[in-house]
Amino acid sequence: MTTILEVDRLMKSFGGVKAVDGISFHVDPGEALGIIGPNGAGKTTVFNLITRFYTPDSGDIRFMGKSVTHLPPYRLARLGIGRTFQNLRLFKELTVLENITSAYLSGHRYSPFAGIFRTGRHSSVENNAQVKAWVLIEFLGLAGREHTKAGSLPYGEQRRLELARALAIEPQLLLIDEPGAGMNPREIQDLVTTLREAKKRFSLTIVMIEHQMGLVMNISDRILVMDFGEKIMEGTPAEVKKDRRVIEAYLGEEGPA
Repeated sequence: MTTILEVDRLMKSFGGVKAVDGISFHVDPGEALGIIGPNGAGKTTVFNLITRFYTPDSGDIRFMGKSVTHLPPYRLARLGIGRTFQNLRLFKELTVLENITSAYLSGHRYSPFAGIFRTGRHSSVENNAQVKAWVLIEFLGLAGREHTKAGSLPYGEQRRLELARALAIEPQLLLIDEPGAGMNPREIQDLVTTLREAKKRFSLTIVMIEHQMGLVMNISDRILVMDFGEKIMEGTPAEVKKDRRVIEAYLGEEGPA
């Protein structure tokens, strides 16, 4: 297996406007791919196509060598594709602990019989959910907040909880949409450290959409640049910084800071 994700000539239009126009790329196991581009370039639409929130007009998406283009989102999660969202999608009335365990339990089920009669299967799954949740709570600096309702957390901690929920499904491939949104420079630096450690500790392959150039440049092995639904350039962070098309389309004439 040489690639974990292959996107092949993906197309999606809305009302005659091509949001994604024949884009192709691949991601190797253990790699971090950053996707950048101006607002409206089609970046989040690509994520929504990969995770089947949208249905492609044409093209193919392959995970671990097998087409997943027509699978529903829950099947993708069980195969090992996790995702965070630009707009937080937490269970705000549930606690931090409950948010994380519910994510784990979505992929580790037991029967109604096991739940009613508290069988060994029920105990094993529930115990594993608790252990997984506490590992992630400690790893993401949420200790002491485990019984706090998600909606009561400061924004930065809600962002970390969103990441914890995505990690709880034990993904091989993690799609991260704008993790640095709304964060200050210190929080961005902490996030860089966290993502690097998560990638190593949990053996992750990462695809990340991000506008914070310091974040995406420090995390990514390769960067894909989109504009008007198309891939205009792909290369290393150093190559992207120097590319005139990228500077004109996204970074501005003065280039990155």
